[in-house]
Amino acid sequence: MWLPLLGLLIGFLVGLQFSFTIPAEYARYTAVGILAGLDAVFGAMRAELNGSYENRVFLTGLGFNSLLAVALVFVGDRLGVDLFIAAVVAFGVRLFNNLAIIRRHFL
Repeated sequence: MWLPLLGLLIGFLVGLQFSFTIPAEYARYTAVGILAGLDAVFGAMRAELNGSYENRVFLTGLGFNSLLAVALVFVGDRLGVDLFIAAVVAFGVRLFNNLAIIRRHFL
């Protein structure tokens, strides 16, 4: 369970050490991709605590959710509609729900 958190911490520290800028036109894609990744990691942590973690479910969920979210942003950009807000809200709700379940497990 601590391995995903360790990977997240290492990735965060490496990101702070290197200066890498993302062009403004890709900012929404990046934000939605990061949210999809965080959702998958915290969902995996919750599943591990419940004793129902499966690596195949984690990997397919990470890939499918990321692709679906980026496709939603792309379609929204082409239509001139801010569809990325739907992905941000959906992943935000899922993140808070997973974190609440993890918190309750430790309390």
